[in-house]
Amino acid sequence: MDGDGRRRVVIEALSPQVDGGRFPIKRVDGEAVTVEVDVFADGHDAVNCRLLYRHESDEQWREAAMTLLGNDRWRGRFAVTALGRYQYTVCAWVDHFLSWSHDLKRRVEAGDIAVAHRVGAQLLSDAAKRADGADAEQLWEWSELLLGDAAMDAKQRVALSEPLGRLMDRYADTRLATIHDPPLEVVVDRSLARFGAWYELFPRSCADRSGRHGTFDDCEAALAGVAAMGFDILYLPPIHPIGYTKRKGPNNALIADADAPGSPWAIGAEAGGHKAVHPSLGTLEDFRRLVQTARGLGLEVALDIAFQCSPDHPYVKDHPQWFRHRPDGSVQYAENPPKKYEDIYPFDFETDDWQALWEELKSVFLFWVEQGVKVFRVDNPHTKPFGFWEWLIHQIKRQHPDVMFLAEAFARPKVMYRLAKLGFTQSYTYFAWRNTKWELTHYLAELTQTEIRERFRPNFWPNTPDILTEYLQFGGRSAFMTRLVLAATLSANYGIYGPAFELFENRAREPGSEEYLDSEKYQIRQWDRDRSDSLRDFVARINRIRRDNPALQQDWNLMFHEVDNDEIICFSKAADDLGNVVLVVVNLDAYHTQSGWVQLPLEALGLDPLHPYQMHDLLGGARFLWHGARNYVQLDPASVPAHIFRLRRRVRSERDFEYFF
Repeated sequence: MDGDGRRRVVIEALSPQVDGGRFPIKRVDGEAVTVEVDVFADGHDAVNCRLLYRHESDEQWREAAMTLLGNDRWRGRFAVTALGRYQYTVCAWVDHFLSWSHDLKRRVEAGDIAVAHRVGAQLLSDAAKRADGADAEQLWEWSELLLGDAAMDAKQRVALSEPLGRLMDRYADTRLATIHDPPLEVVVDRSLARFGAWYELFPRSCADRSGRHGTFDDCEAALAGVAAMGFDILYLPPIHPIGYTKRKGPNNALIADADAPGSPWAIGAEAGGHKAVHPSLGTLEDFRRLVQTARGLGLEVALDIAFQCSPDHPYVKDHPQWFRHRPDGSVQYAENPPKKYEDIYPFDFETDDWQALWEELKSVFLFWVEQGVKVFRVDNPHTKPFGFWEWLIHQIKRQHPDVMFLAEAFARPKVMYRLAKLGFTQSYTYFAWRNTKWELTHYLAELTQTEIRERFRPNFWPNTPDILTEYLQFGGRSAFMTRLVLAATLSANYGIYGPAFELFENRAREPGSEEYLDSEKYQIRQWDRDRSDSLRDFVARINRIRRDNPALQQDWNLMFHEVDNDEIICFSKAADDLGNVVLVVVNLDAYHTQSGWVQLPLEALGLDPLHPYQMHDLLGGARFLWHGARNYVQLDPASVPAHIFRLRRRVRSERDFEYFF
C-alpha cells in the first residue's frame, strides 16, 4: 500500500476536469471555477474538505470552503484573477471535532455528557497547539472550561457554539488528510477570449480605386468603418510575400497572368517569408502603425499564421531538410487527390531536424508578438502534429499569457476537440452548416451543456473566404440577416468575412461549390462599402445589442424554448442574477413569413405568471406586452427575420405599459 494507511477519506469524481486532468480547463480573468467532488470515509465519522488553489506564480496554496450538497457531494468555488495557469485540488479529512459535536447534541445522560466534555477538551487543547495568538488563548480557555467545574449548561453552550466551530475549522487536524493528486489546471485568458466579434478583411482589396493593390495605409483608412460596426478584432489573412512559382490565377486557375497577385497562403518569395510583409502592402513600420491605430479605435489586429511555404520561400533553399522530397529529388507539394496545390509546400514534421523546425516556427509567433499582435488565427492546425501545438502554445503563453489562438480546423469532431485541449483559445465550428432547428439545438446543447464546454470555446462564422454555404447562396439578403443574428446571439464569439458579408455576396464559382466566384483568395476585389442596401447598419445594431446586454456575452447560459413551428427557433440568455434577460426568436425560412406560439418557462426567467411583462424588440424598437407562458410571434423575412427581445419585468398592468415609451 502506498502512503499512510491511516488516511481514511476517499476523493472521487472531482469536476471540472478534462481527460482525468491531462489537460487544463478554460476560464477568463474574473470568472469563477466551481468545483464539485465526492468525499466520504468508512464508518460514521464526519468528514470535511477544502478547495485548494494557487496561481502558477504562487508558492503557497490558498483555501476556499466547500459546502455539502448531499449524498457525499461537495461544492466550492474560487475566482481566477490573473492571466496564466492556476492549479486546484481538494484536501479532505476525517473531522473528529465535527463527529464529537454531532454526537454531543444527541447525548441525554449526564454521565455520557461529562465524559464527552473531557474528550472535547482534549480536541480543543490539541487545536490550541496548532493555533497562535488570541485564537490559541481562546481555545485553551474553552478547553479548561470543559474540564472544570462550570455548570453543565455553560459547558454545552461553549461546546456547541458557532465561535468554537469556526476556530476548530480554522485549525483542523489535517495530518491524515487525503489530497487529490495530481492537481488540476485551469488556463486563464483575458476577457476577449470569452466575448468578441471578429471582422476579416483583405488589405490588398482596400484600395480606393480599381486596379490598384491595397496597402496597410488603405487598410488603416478602413479601420474607422470596422470600428463603427462594433467589431473587436480585425483579422487579416497572411500579409507575407507571395511566391511566383506555380502561382494561382483568378478562380484558382492553374495558370496565372503576369499581373495576378496570387494566393496570400502561398507564403514566401525573394522579399522574405513568414517574418516579412508583402512589399506592395508596405513596410513593417506601416504595419505597426496600423496595429497602433486599430488599438486606438478599440480594435485588435489578428494575423493568420499558415505554416506552409511557396516554392520560393527562403526556407526551401536554406532548410531543404524541413520538406519532404519525391523520388526525383523535387519537393513534395501539397495535394489532396485529385486536387493539387503546387504553389504550396507543406513542412515535413517527421524530419530528423524537427527540433530546429519547431523552434523556428515558434519564433514566427514571437516575431509578430513583438510587432504588437496578440491574436492569431491558425490555418489548418489539424494538419500539423498535436504534440507540436501543445508545446508551442504552452511556450508562447508562458511568456505572453495574453496571446490568443483561434483554430481554423473544420475537421472531425474529435480532432477539433483535441486541438482545443492542447491550448487553442477558440475554435471554428460546424455552425455554418447547421441550419434547421433540430441541428442548431442539438449542436448548441453539445457545445454549451456538456463537459465539452470546459475545453472547447466556439467561434461562430456564417461565412469565410473558403465557405459560401448553400443557405447563403440562395436565401438572399434575409438569409445573411438570419445567420448573423444566430451567430452573434447563440455564441459570445463570432466573426464575419467582410465586406462580402454585409454586401451579401452570394455568387458561387460553380453549382454545388462553396467557393466564391472571383474569390479574394486569388485576386484583388473592389468593394462598394457605401452601397445603399448594405447590411452595415444592421451589423452595427447587432454588435451594439451584444455590448449592451451582458447576457449575450457568455455561452453557458443558453436555454432553448418550445415553438410550435419548426421554422422558428427561440432561445434565451440570462445574466447570473436575471438582471438582464434576452430572448431571441428567429425565422429560419429565408423565403416565407412564419408564425407560431412561443412557450416560456416563467419561473426560470424570474417572471410572475400573474403579471404581464414587456418584451422590448432591440432590432426594431417596438415594445410588446406579453402575458403568461404562451405568446404569439410572426416574422417576415422580407423585413427583419428575427426579434431580439430584452425582457422587462416592471410592468404590473396595461396602464403601466405607457411608462416605457
